[in-house]
Amino acid sequence: MSNLINKSLAGAMLLAAAAGASAPAQAGATVDAIRQRGEVVCGVSTGIGGFSIADSSGQWTGLTTDFCRAVSSAVLGDAAKEKFVPLSPQQRFTALQSGEVDMLTTVATWTLTRDASLGLLYAGVYFYDGQGFLVPKSLDLKSALDLDGASICTATGTTSELNLADYFRANGKKFTPVVFESQNEARAAFFSGRCQAFSADMSYLSSVRASDAPNPDEWVILPEMISKEPLGPVVGRNDLDWYTIAKWTMMALIEAEEKGITQANVDQMKDSQDPTIQRLLGTSGDMGEKLGLDAGWAYRAIKRGGNYGEIFERNVGPKTPLRMERNANALWTQGGQMYALPVR
Repeated sequence: MSNLINKSLAGAMLLAAAAGASAPAQAGATVDAIRQRGEVVCGVSTGIGGFSIADSSGQWTGLTTDFCRAVSSAVLGDAAKEKFVPLSPQQRFTALQSGEVDMLTTVATWTLTRDASLGLLYAGVYFYDGQGFLVPKSLDLKSALDLDGASICTATGTTSELNLADYFRANGKKFTPVVFESQNEARAAFFSGRCQAFSADMSYLSSVRASDAPNPDEWVILPEMISKEPLGPVVGRNDLDWYTIAKWTMMALIEAEEKGITQANVDQMKDSQDPTIQRLLGTSGDMGEKLGLDAGWAYRAIKRGGNYGEIFERNVGPKTPLRMERNANALWTQGGQMYALPVR
């Protein structure tokens, strides 16, 4: 009898474990607050064309703001709304730590120090960047090493200051740093002639040349990329459910590009017999439940703004004023680093 009881108890425990494994995940406190509020609040960088910039009517456009919209659509459905809060480099992490914003969709570099000491989590990479130099074409410089002894404008509160010091020290060169509280101040000082070069992430330099230079063709971005600057969304460490949703929304946008799912054809792709596409678009499986969302979470994210490639091309690609090539931001199958984790 005791053996029978033990077997029955063991069987019940296995059934309970199996039931627990298949139960839908909870979306978490952050998503609960977002649903009650009816909008996702994203902290964004200020005035960076192609990444996050507001027009005269207050409408925000850019690669990072489009990611916020994708997450909002995944969580809130057809009623998705977003509030964008412009933040300086000095304000952004504090704003997230204090709960002023739900997520940072800025151009903040993922570093060990930020990852380990701020109580925050990076939920992926939406742009592989690197620091470079913008100079007047009239200087006829061919390399960053030609800047030996030059005065260089940059902003404090970013990774740029340390990168500059490391690069010139490693190459046995000297420079004079001209440091400002904000990128906007550094940019204005550069164009007014207070320094010979302006150093920041390549993405920002491309935006500055396209949007702020008196004549874009009179300014050159030197070829060297002196650092690695992976940029991605940041969330609080206190809500792993929200982190998981942000991370897998990023994966969904990349997976969509890998599978040829676009904003225009996503409805037709629901009829696909490809198991990965079926899981991604919610026509089979329970991927949404595992995230605490419904089956259409990824479908809506893609429908809102397209796959990752579409977001890139629309905001910063070769046909935009920024004229940026995919390079490291191309899919892994095309020589880049964009690689979606398996949706299964």
